[in-house]
Amino acid sequence: MQNGFNAYAAAAKTAQSVVSPRELEASLLIKAATRLQAVADDWEARGRDVDEALTYNRRLWTLLVSAMIAEDNPLPVGIKTNILGLANFIFNQTFKISADPQPQGLGALISINREIAAGLRGR
Repeated sequence: MQNGFNAYAAAAKTAQSVVSPRELEASLLIKAATRLQAVADDWEARGRDVDEALTYNRRLWTLLVSAMIAEDNPLPVGIKTNILGLANFIFNQTFKISADPQPQGLGALISINREIAAGLRGR
C-alpha cells in the first residue's frame, strides 16, 4: 500500500501544475469512496478487500488532517473544525468496521467522501 501513496505523492506533485489542489483532493476522495463502494456492493467476493480499502481511506484522511492543521492553511477556523470533526468520525468508524467487518458500515464513509468531494468541486 505504501507504493500507492508514493504514487499519490508523485501524482500530486505533477498534478499541481495541471489540476487544482481542491480538484486533486476531490478526485482522491472519490477514488476512496469508489473502492469502499466496490467492497460493499460485492461483499461476498470482495469483503476480504475491506482492510485495504479502509487503509487507503484512512491514509487519505490523515493527509487531509495534516493539511487542515498546517500553519499556512488559509481556510477559516470553522471549516477546519468541521473537517477535523469529520476526520474523527472517519477514524472511529474505520476502527469499528475493522473490529467487526460489515458492509453496511461502509455507507457513512462512502457518503462523507462523496459529499466532501462534491463540496470541493463547488457542487
